[in-house]
Amino acid sequence: QVRLVESGGGLVQAGDSLRLSCAASGRTSSTYGMGWFRQAPGKEREFVAAIRSSGFSTYYGDFVKGRFTISADNAKNAVYLQMNSLKPEDTAVYYCAASRFPLNPVSASKQTTYDYWGQGTQVTVSS
Repeated sequence: QVRLVESGGGLVQAGDSLRLSCAASGRTSSTYGMGWFRQAPGKEREFVAAIRSSGFSTYYGDFVKGRFTISADNAKNAVYLQMNSLKPEDTAVYYCAASRFPLNPVSASKQTTYDYWGQGTQVTVSS
């Protein structure tokens, strides 16, 4: 089992930045990729970003448009999501997820790819 704990969410103003963290514990050696998803009130959960455990490949949702950056620190079993130029429409609960299989451009954005999920961290962007 792998446990994921997100942190770093909060209330910010439009244009601000936030850095989300996801700490993994347990059988982290069994995971090959990590991702971030988000879910806004009344909307379906959507893909934000993902990274292979090697760190050499990253994937992003279409809406990111260079504003967000995903990174990983394997020594700390952590994944980060740096979010810049935040907009009110970025308001959502952000979830960290881990996959037991290598990611590819098709699988990275699918929720069914991921085996473990965190509880989420709230990000609220005011206008």
